[in-house]
Amino acid sequence: MRVKVVCVGGGPAGLYLAILLKRQDPSHDITVHERDPEGSTYGWGVTYWRHLLDRLRAHDPASAHEIEAHSVRWNEGVAHVRELSTRHHSDEGFGIGRHRLLDLLGARARALGVRVEFRSELTEPPLGADLVVAADGVHSALRTGRSGHFGTRITTGRNHYIWLGTTKVFDAFTFAFTETAHGWIWAYGYGYSGDHSTCVVECAPETFTGLGLDRADEGESLALLEKLFADVLDGHPLIARSGASWQNFRTLTNHTWHHGNLVLLGDAAHTTHYSVGAGTTLALEDAMCLAGALRTHAGLPEALTEYGRRRRAELVAVQSAARYSAQWYENLPRYIHLPPHRMFALLGQRHSPLLPHVPPQLYYGLDKAAGQLEPLRRLKRWLGPRAARALHARHR
Repeated sequence: MRVKVVCVGGGPAGLYLAILLKRQDPSHDITVHERDPEGSTYGWGVTYWRHLLDRLRAHDPASAHEIEAHSVRWNEGVAHVRELSTRHHSDEGFGIGRHRLLDLLGARARALGVRVEFRSELTEPPLGADLVVAADGVHSALRTGRSGHFGTRITTGRNHYIWLGTTKVFDAFTFAFTETAHGWIWAYGYGYSGDHSTCVVECAPETFTGLGLDRADEGESLALLEKLFADVLDGHPLIARSGASWQNFRTLTNHTWHHGNLVLLGDAAHTTHYSVGAGTTLALEDAMCLAGALRTHAGLPEALTEYGRRRRAELVAVQSAARYSAQWYENLPRYIHLPPHRMFALLGQRHSPLLPHVPPQLYYGLDKAAGQLEPLRRLKRWLGPRAARALHARHR
């Protein structure tokens, strides 16, 4: 049955949903509306992991091939603390420029017959559409006007952060922690092309004001950050996109994800702290889930209800992990004075709901023992999810 779909927002989620729906039925009439001009995307590089690539291949091999071909990869993580460094093997990760990702998905969508209209801003659901998809980001106009129905909840994090780029190409996912007279400031760096990397800088509010970053202009901020992270930048500059500014991360959730024929997708439906590197992955998985629900349910209300129910359930674990990851950084002084290899090990365990309640040295010892003793491994696997569910319920 031919369906008219209007997708508001030309980010990865909206474009990928359009691709999947066109592959399911080429007769669908699908238009993606993007308010910004073509090629004006914000951001630097995004991360994803092997399991997402496998799922992309299963859903659309053509776009998966292009995405992998234009990505860089790493399988190590490195942490720099003061003058000390430690490097560890990690799961295979990938980085791709957000601009490149949107170009690839946009080209694939248009090749399948999707219309992509730039400089086209919709703030209300258009008449005549069978399905309207709000994929217009965390500040979604379509969702905001109906926040009471959706049960929108936004919580703001304590720390300040800024999203930057650099011409330093990191060969591993890099963490750099620098101590100042006003507290610690740190950066996450990862490559996404042959000549650029993303560099996200974060610090506590007292460090932010103590360093004068609340009063500095863009040039002064970049100069100070380049000085603080000179050891890992190796003389390369930090680069800010036009309009880049320090922010506090906003975690957004919604009690329900659809209202009539309007459905939320990606950041319009949920956000997870950037320190878990899952935002793009979750947006693309939303698209997969919604496309699957529309394929298997004849009625739109049933499809949208199933999509929301399933995705909210699937997100419980990652939202819990993201909350504890953000809190780990907000409580950095609790861990930063450990030997670097131990600090890095607990950095890898920052998603654990148990870690905040166990002395760090003790947790490290127990975790190391659990790696060697099967009974302790089983106990950890049993206890962790139960603690996560209980604590997640407390935060709902």
